[in-house]
This record gives sequence, structure tokens and C-alpha cells, in this order.
Amino acid sequence: MGDPRLWQKARPVAVFATPDLHILIADMEETMHHLDGAGLAAPQIGVGLRVVIFGFENNPRYPEAESVPYTVLINPVLTPLTDEVEEGWEGCLSVPGLRGLVPRWRTLRYTGFDLFGNPIDRSVEGFHARVVQHECDHLEGILYPMRIRDLRSFGFTDVLDLAQNQETAD
Repeated sequence: MGDPRLWQKARPVAVFATPDLHILIADMEETMHHLDGAGLAAPQIGVGLRVVIFGFENNPRYPEAESVPYTVLINPVLTPLTDEVEEGWEGCLSVPGLRGLVPRWRTLRYTGFDLFGNPIDRSVEGFHARVVQHECDHLEGILYPMRIRDLRSFGFTDVLDLAQNQETAD
């Protein structure tokens, strides 16, 4: 957080299946897996292109979350399917050690393209929808703390975990 590249709007990908795009996605995959991320956007590694990846079977950072299919999503467009918004805890590889309660659309449709330019069109809900919105925010220069409504629900992960454990014990 603080890197000016994270505040910029990413550019659309014009040509698919190029060696540079393959290298970018491989770098993103390696970074995401190394840091136990649920997803990653190209701007997070300093590349201002509209490319996100996400997906996992089990994630130690989100142990309660349902699995999300691995996806490379290029030039995404998000459309909410209802007005229903729910708050959920989020963290970010670009904002390490912190978490916050973030409002997101509960269900949405996302469209875009895969690495080879094939269309993707999915309707999703819950944590899958949350992950897609979080990653696509990076393409607009938005970090999740900018969406938090109540800063009392934002803090260091270890302090928040301790507070929740104490609350449960009481």
C-alpha cells in the first residue's frame, strides 16, 4: 500500500495468447500461491493491465471459505444480479497484516476472456463473488480499505483475531 501504481486504472489487454501474457500470468500464479492468496491482480505486481487470477481449493488465509475455481480473467466486466450487499472480512496481499469488514454485492455476473481470448461468462455468489470484486477493484485503482464503512472494523489481523477469541470466550 502506498505504491502509486496501485491507485491507477489498468489498461485493457488488446492481444491474447502472447508470450508476454503467458509470462505475466505465470508470475502472478507463482506470487499468489507463494503468499497463500485467494487471487491477484496484475497491478499488484506492477503491471497496469486488466488481468486478474483467482481460485483455490483450500486457503489458510480463509479457512471457512468455500472453494473457488481457478480462473484467469482478462478485461473483466462485473454486473450485480441483485441489490443485496453483504459485509465480509477481507485481507489483501498489498495490505499485509490487516483485515477489514467490506461490503460487496452478494451475487454478480462476470464476463471477460481467458488467456487465449475465449469468452468467460459466469454468475456467482458468496465468497466467489467477493474475491472477483476484490481483484477487479485493483484494476480500478481501489484497495479494499477504501470500501470499509466503519473503521472500527479494520485492523491488524492478529489483534482482530485476539479480540474475536476474547469475545467468544466471554
